[in-house]
Amino acid sequence: MPFSRLGLSPHILRALQKSGFVDPTAIQEKVIPLVLERHDVMARAQTGSGKSASFVLPILELWMRSKGEGKAKIKALILTPTRELTLQVAEAFETFGEFLPKQPKVVSVIGGESIGDQLYAIQQGCDILVATSGRLLDVVKKRQMNLSHLEFFVLDEADKMLDLGFAEELELILQEIPIQRQNLLFSATYPPKMVAIASKITRNPVEITLESEEPTVMSITQRVIEVNRENRGPLLRHLLNTEKWEQVLVFMANKRAADNIAMKFKKYGFSADSFHGDLLQEERTFTLNQFKNKKIRILFATDIAARGLDIDNITCVINFDLPRSPADYIHRIGRTARAGKSGIAVSFISHEDQDHFALIEKRSQIKLVREQIEGFALTGEAPIKERGPQPVKGKGKSKKDKLREQAAKDASKKI
Repeated sequence: MPFSRLGLSPHILRALQKSGFVDPTAIQEKVIPLVLERHDVMARAQTGSGKSASFVLPILELWMRSKGEGKAKIKALILTPTRELTLQVAEAFETFGEFLPKQPKVVSVIGGESIGDQLYAIQQGCDILVATSGRLLDVVKKRQMNLSHLEFFVLDEADKMLDLGFAEELELILQEIPIQRQNLLFSATYPPKMVAIASKITRNPVEITLESEEPTVMSITQRVIEVNRENRGPLLRHLLNTEKWEQVLVFMANKRAADNIAMKFKKYGFSADSFHGDLLQEERTFTLNQFKNKKIRILFATDIAARGLDIDNITCVINFDLPRSPADYIHRIGRTARAGKSGIAVSFISHEDQDHFALIEKRSQIKLVREQIEGFALTGEAPIKERGPQPVKGKGKSKKDKLREQAAKDASKKI
């Protein structure tokens, strides 16, 4: 089904055509008509499936139809987990709204930039506000922003927000916005915490799950290379010199490791840089643009790059350090093979990583052949795991005892 049959105006169709979009993705085909019919939606789809456009396009359509006179008022609030995703969503609203009779005023509210400038932009007139939750609350506390006209409330990459202590911030945000509004939730997964939060936001959403869609991990060529930890750097340099990988995203365990290895690779003559949350916002934006524009070949990043970043031409994702969870593995490797293109994901594992990667395989429903590269083969023996001392009975309180004590305390307070 082409976009022209989804109920979108010629103005938006023209913007889609200019951007090279011909047919909607599965999530867009299902969600756009529901949003246009004013339903609340709770959508679940894999990363890279086009979730953002599935709310950006219909919100623009409905905003255009009901555009009032006078100063712009905030009609849509979109919350995202990262600064980069906030900027991408704001850019999507501007791109797809380019040919509307009157273009919406879109403001991004993120940390790392002047809160005074952001507040001024809102006060000058704002139709669509895209924000990270923490900085939004900073702006709300100034009591100089009016959210009473809000019609659309969107959570994008909602499950990722749970990792960032989002629940308390959401409670405060919900107190500031009208009860009557259209709610749209988009997420790759819906763990119990997410379901609990969703129930606070919307009562009867239409639930969309793309069951027929292949998991991201099944559409990517995955490799597992066994290597001693101290040989991972030399192995990566060897692969970069022998494989025809153009744009490579390398995931590291922490910010310091990302900085250190990027510096080493620069000394070896590679076009490389690091990307993580300690960089200034202008540095993050500049580095990301350099990578997108192929001025940087190798980007060493923390998991801040695992979700929401829309970079089309990543040839290969390397798990230099394994992710903490199977879900993070899926999101990491989902940075490649986007927009129907092929991609490669390579994970380095040492003796110490065997059990953890086996768990990732089990949860991701995959089983991969272990490789060894000549000159970098895994050597030595797996360290013997030492069992800790047996717990001494009677030393600590059991869960039941703790629950009983808490219940007794609560009862005494009521009395």
